[in-house]
Amino acid sequence: MVQTEIQKNFSHMNDMQKQAVFCTEGPLLILAGAGSGKTTVLVNRIAYILQCELCKPWQILAITFTNKAANELRSRLLQAIGEECASMLHASTFHSACVRILRRSISKLGYDSNFTIYDTDDSQRLMKSCIADADVSEKQFPPRAVLTEISLAKDRMCSPEYFCIEAGSDYRKMVIGKLYKEYQNRLKSANALDFDDLIYKTVELLESFPEELEYYQNRFRYIMVDEY
Repeated sequence: MVQTEIQKNFSHMNDMQKQAVFCTEGPLLILAGAGSGKTTVLVNRIAYILQCELCKPWQILAITFTNKAANELRSRLLQAIGEECASMLHASTFHSACVRILRRSISKLGYDSNFTIYDTDDSQRLMKSCIADADVSEKQFPPRAVLTEISLAKDRMCSPEYFCIEAGSDYRKMVIGKLYKEYQNRLKSANALDFDDLIYKTVELLESFPEELEYYQNRFRYIMVDEY
């Protein structure tokens, strides 16, 4: 009865939007075109969950892709649920959420929590150094192209060791595999991660240490992703 009364607060939404907002149990996937109100649904769904007291604000994780989208999401949440609730709710990009997780527990992977995050220029300088020390040609193995291969490997959770196995007798892949391994070793020696590592290392952490996964499973009652 209480939820039915609360639902009247969302009469401004269309039927499909309300159906999504009022779905609070189990997985929910929303497929809709640009400008159709996906973020509006996410913000109102959070408001509905909190009004129904299904969880506390800090038990909600709201994720989006870009900093601009995350700022927009936080701004709209501020208007919808008020400053106090919005300040306790975790709303960020994928990478920012991963940084927070890693700052807490990356020591389990052999890094210090005050790790540095390398930008594109830092990564290219490091790769140039790896290429020079490996005595291979930058013309044949341009740093940017090698880093693109490494980025694609990290996207599919492919370690340097497995990359080398996959390379087989492919000379180019073999060299990139060796560069990938040296690049990662130098990153770790510098207590640094590149941008791709933020997600890669977070997945590695949660897969390798079940207690870390359990911690976040218990911490967050609802996880909502915008622009998945």
